[in-house]
Amino acid sequence: MSSILVSSNVLLREMDEKDWLDVHKYASNEEVCKYQPWGPNSEEESKNFVSEVLADAKRGERTRFVFSIVEKEKGKMIGAGEFNIRDSRNKTGEIGYIVNPNYWGRGIATEVAKLLINFGFEKCNLHRIFATCDPRNIASSKVLEKIGMIQEGRMREDLLLKDGWRDSFLYGILHHEWKK
Repeated sequence: MSSILVSSNVLLREMDEKDWLDVHKYASNEEVCKYQPWGPNSEEESKNFVSEVLADAKRGERTRFVFSIVEKEKGKMIGAGEFNIRDSRNKTGEIGYIVNPNYWGRGIATEVAKLLINFGFEKCNLHRIFATCDPRNIASSKVLEKIGMIQEGRMREDLLLKDGWRDSFLYGILHHEWKK
């Protein structure tokens, strides 16, 4: 199920091997990784991430889709959007996104999140899609709320970061809510 997803300012395409250089531009940045359990990445770690993504894309029963975010105007890869089917029986998926900080504040994460949710509901036929974010990551919380996701709760000490456990806000949206 290879796809290209398009909005007004970006397109999402399947990641390819040469994308590791652009991945490394943001994944090696301390500010980008602040709320993540990974990074800042070495070149080897960025290459390994892309290799893992390419291997996952070849799986028969595919549950992970990682897209390169490409700015339409210049054709430049500026981030990644990820969609994971977490429970096929209960039709549940999860979205995630990361954008090069040179492009923050332009609504790109919002466009990407919308494309990923639409992909999950329309292409993967899911019932519920969720996302998590660090409670300190106000920008990401705003993106998830802006696209209509509802904050469902706070998971305590949900993710182990370099400096200890972090809580996660849980956001969700149901297919019938998205259709409205």
